[in-house]
Amino acid sequence: MKTRKAAFILLFPLLFLGACNRGDVKHEPYDDTPTTGEITILADESYQPLIQVQIDTFMELYKYAKINVRYLPESEIFNQLMTNDTIRLAITGRELTSDEKSYFESRKIIPRSLKIAEDAIALIVNPANTDTNITVEQLSGIVRGKISTWNQVSGGKLKDSIRVVYDRNGSANARYLKEKFLDTGNLPANSYATSSNAAVVDYVSNTPGAIGVIGVNWISDRDDPASNAFLKKIKVVGLAQKDSLGNQTDYFQPFQAYIALKNYPLTREVMIISREGRNGLGTGFASFVAADKGQRMIRMMGLLPATMPVRIIQVN
Repeated sequence: MKTRKAAFILLFPLLFLGACNRGDVKHEPYDDTPTTGEITILADESYQPLIQVQIDTFMELYKYAKINVRYLPESEIFNQLMTNDTIRLAITGRELTSDEKSYFESRKIIPRSLKIAEDAIALIVNPANTDTNITVEQLSGIVRGKISTWNQVSGGKLKDSIRVVYDRNGSANARYLKEKFLDTGNLPANSYATSSNAAVVDYVSNTPGAIGVIGVNWISDRDDPASNAFLKKIKVVGLAQKDSLGNQTDYFQPFQAYIALKNYPLTREVMIISREGRNGLGTGFASFVAADKGQRMIRMMGLLPATMPVRIIQVN
């Protein structure tokens, strides 16, 4: 049975992930294979629920494989990936930039990227807040600091100052807000970093004026007790955007179907970036996540898998 499992992984298109290292880059001899050995990988904390399930399942199937994971802010992940030769694989919310690719080329390393899922940025508010539906234009005003109190959003009863709360400085969530709504510069003075996505949930649950920014993976798995516990403490915001004719759409929350149909506006790709120059354990794990079992787990956790269709059933 173990032989057939290993063969399945090796048959998956590994060319997407194999990085060709040559020239002046030197490495210690490796003793791992696609299904055995020990490695350390990096991941943005936004994807911790997803990645931890994938790692646990992989190691349950392959008893001689051990994958250690460090959850870091996105900026630190790319710094480590480029400068620390012991790190061969990372899970992030973006592709390599042109400067990062040039750096790898200068070291004669050819990294490979693979999309494994599509997720979303979820906005959450305190249960006392009645403004659970906002437009993208209003969100832009909040992120830019032009809208500073909740009664400016809809004239609601809550008059508290708005506090934008995200997980960490340098995280994928913070970077997404900047790229989406800010031309240059930092987030405004009413923005605050905590220590994790879970800390954002806790802060919002205790602060009526806060609006939290988290990876939807933390609240998307309705079979996960931790996810359901978070949902009891906060409200998820619905977003409306303008269509191609300039008309305002309905409000949509970051559910799997609305991510698939592009109804929800704050979506992003989940990428595996590998600089592994051989078919080692990093390549084996990446192939597992991108293959049938890994993609099914992504679908079951409420995210949009990259290679598996999602059935969308309309109920009248």
